[in-house]
Amino acid sequence: MKILLTTLHAKYSHASLALPCLAAYCHDIPDAGLVIREYTVNEPREHILRLIMAEEADLVAFSCYIWNIETTLRIVADIKKIAPASRIVLGGPEVSFGIFELMRANPAVDFVIKGEGEVPFRQLLETVIREPATLLPEYLAAIDNLFFRDGVDTVSGPLSSKNLELNSLPSPFAAGLVDLAKPLIYYETSRGCPFSCAFCLSSVEGSVRSFGMERIEADLLFLMYTGVTQIKLVDRTFNYDAGRANQIWEFILKHNRGSHFHFEIAADLLSDENMRTLARVPAGTFHFEIGVQSSSPATLEKVARTADLERIFSNVRRLRAGTGIELHLDLVAGLPGEDYAGFLASLQALADLKPDMIQIEPLKLLKGTPMRARADRSGYACSDAPPYTILSTPWLSYADICRIETIGRLLDLFGKHGGFPSTLQFLQRNIPAAEVFDRMARQAGHENLSSLSCRRVYELFYRLAEPLLETAEMPQLQEALLYDYCRSEMPLMGKLPGFATVLQSDCSWPGLRDLPTDLNLPKDCRVKAFRYTFSHDYRTAEHQQGRITITFVYVSGSGQGLKIFVV
Repeated sequence: MKILLTTLHAKYSHASLALPCLAAYCHDIPDAGLVIREYTVNEPREHILRLIMAEEADLVAFSCYIWNIETTLRIVADIKKIAPASRIVLGGPEVSFGIFELMRANPAVDFVIKGEGEVPFRQLLETVIREPATLLPEYLAAIDNLFFRDGVDTVSGPLSSKNLELNSLPSPFAAGLVDLAKPLIYYETSRGCPFSCAFCLSSVEGSVRSFGMERIEADLLFLMYTGVTQIKLVDRTFNYDAGRANQIWEFILKHNRGSHFHFEIAADLLSDENMRTLARVPAGTFHFEIGVQSSSPATLEKVARTADLERIFSNVRRLRAGTGIELHLDLVAGLPGEDYAGFLASLQALADLKPDMIQIEPLKLLKGTPMRARADRSGYACSDAPPYTILSTPWLSYADICRIETIGRLLDLFGKHGGFPSTLQFLQRNIPAAEVFDRMARQAGHENLSSLSCRRVYELFYRLAEPLLETAEMPQLQEALLYDYCRSEMPLMGKLPGFATVLQSDCSWPGLRDLPTDLNLPKDCRVKAFRYTFSHDYRTAEHQQGRITITFVYVSGSGQGLKIFVV
């Protein structure tokens, strides 16, 4: 019997972890021919359907999330019309709640697995293979957390909160089930979360469970020695146990061969020992995502978010001052009790920490979360369609939320193109960071901020920043912005960003013979340069005044990416 495991990613760069785990847990079932196929929501639906039908699978299992559920259900309906005898299974967080309504509205769906999927999926496959012609309800009813059809009714097996013993799950990496050609590989060392935040599905997953250290080290060795470039750990709170986190970080430091790692951590759980270890991490090797969510203790208390804000801010400052770790801080807008002024206060609190990026998301009222259950009686309105983003709250109007979304988009755009550190430092001498972005968002209004090149993003920044300053300050704004631009992309002769054309007379593009001889440039690389005489030294934190000529050297090579030297 052929079983197809599939999903639709938000981006091509993403690689599934859920499907390889299912396949690894079921690999030894006799007569189960398991194949994994991954697509994206950006591909034409008709094309995905053709590829799925070409597999001629007897059973098709979809991994469902907020970004793919609508397209998935349309594909499922078409599969059933083409091949009525095929069996369709849905699993994943987006179908683990409201299952009776889902199956009633989508008659093409035969089975839904609620929650953690490995055990019930294996039991379902064993039953289907044993009884391929007629699946009697009494066989299915013995499977925990499985929903299925009994005539016109939808019924379920026992609803259980028992979790998989993680060490019983064979490594999907060692089994060769993960597509390592993708630029981003997901990995988990634990499941569950120590917190119970009302807006997060982790609040209903139960306690934290960890794989054994021997298994974790074997997987990490495999990934590092295979040369995986980006490894994103999907642990909800990687450092829930400071000692365990330190052991893994020390192991990575000892064995890493150039991989980069992304961790979601709770900054207030970092220990002094953690800090000493993290101080030894080479710059750019670790990326920490830290969910602050709000700077208001009262707001965090309303959503059962246990956090020591003072310790979070203190440890972020220590990470910034004493490590080379890239720091991304998260805010959730729309939490109870926080109005627009409160949101700006939270944004300012994070900006004062000077992270590499601030990420803002309006609250999503996810199915199954306590926050969704109380939203109606609390006066929240949200979209009925995934991802269930709030439309208004008792404290935020729809216009407020639109402005917050624009601020988030601007931060994302600017962060992806160098972060504008010198220009923002210049602006923030007289205007607080939160006010800068609030006023920029008001200037941007409802304009489309997608699909902009690096040059266009810098021109957008200038256009939005210009009304914030006096005329006499324009030359320094242009210079600071040019400096930041040069740190992200080489200015091309005759194609300077619009704001920099007035600076053309002080620009030059020197040849290799004019460059310093002590740069120690990599061999077999392509080298170009740009030179400008600035009125301030933006290489210093003080932006010291005085004419100084700075040369930017751009080095690129096959498989090396772009390196920029400032001399």
